Amino acid sequence: MLGIGDPNHTFSSRLDTMVEEGFDVLKVRGSVQAFPHAAATLVQLLRFLPALTVEDGLVAESLAYAALQGSSEHQGWLSGLERSSPLAPQGRVGLTREEDAVIATLDRADAGNAIDRPMRDALHEAFALVNLDPTITSITLKGAGRAFCLGADLAEFGTTRDPALAHAIRRATLPANEAARCADRFRAVIDGACVGAGLELAAFASHITATRRSWFQLPELAMGILPGAGGCVSLTRRIGRQRTALMVLSGRRISAGKALEWGLVDALVD
Repeated sequence: MLGIGDPNHTFSSRLDTMVEEGFDVLKVRGSVQAFPHAAATLVQLLRFLPALTVEDGLVAESLAYAALQGSSEHQGWLSGLERSSPLAPQGRVGLTREEDAVIATLDRADAGNAIDRPMRDALHEAFALVNLDPTITSITLKGAGRAFCLGADLAEFGTTRDPALAHAIRRATLPANEAARCADRFRAVIDGACVGAGLELAAFASHITATRRSWFQLPELAMGILPGAGGCVSLTRRIGRQRTALMVLSGRRISAGKALEWGLVDALVD
């Protein structure tokens, strides 16, 4: 259910999203019509996520994502995915410790810090380390180069075709599982593009700063899926289920100013 008009109307809270100023309701409707199963699964998930704990929400998100991995909509997107370009070098996460503070740096600048399997596993280990060491007072996540993160590495989509196995892998290795447990010590420093999985993880942070040239996007609907790196949970808790739905259903880029207005980030810096 898409709403237009007064967001303070008596019935607005019952809708899946309010199409706010600056968004085109016809384009949103077109995206929903192009990927109806992914859109329906997304809003059904978002309707009950606020009533769940973070841990239970991550399980529910992963199950919904797994269902869509086997859908004709996602398979159709995979069939058109261009894989001929050479793979970028494997990513890494640089870890430094300054007294009681840890700095984690996404270090794959040539690929826009797109998260591949080695980076995912390294992020999971970094946040697990913080949870195991109470002497660490904070972990700050940032990106090398001109982009914070362009999302998950597209070259790895479809490499695990069994949805049940993919769900099991996410439950064991998804960085969000550990990041959510130390959210009160987690800080994110964003500069440039912050897309997909990168945004989903950063949104768990208790404090997020962004430069004024930064922008934010959740493009998953056009892939026939939904945010599956924790974003349905993390963004719902930051900006509410309706604006989370609007970001996904529209696929539109959000400016740094709009992100500050919505509470997606806590401060803008030079």
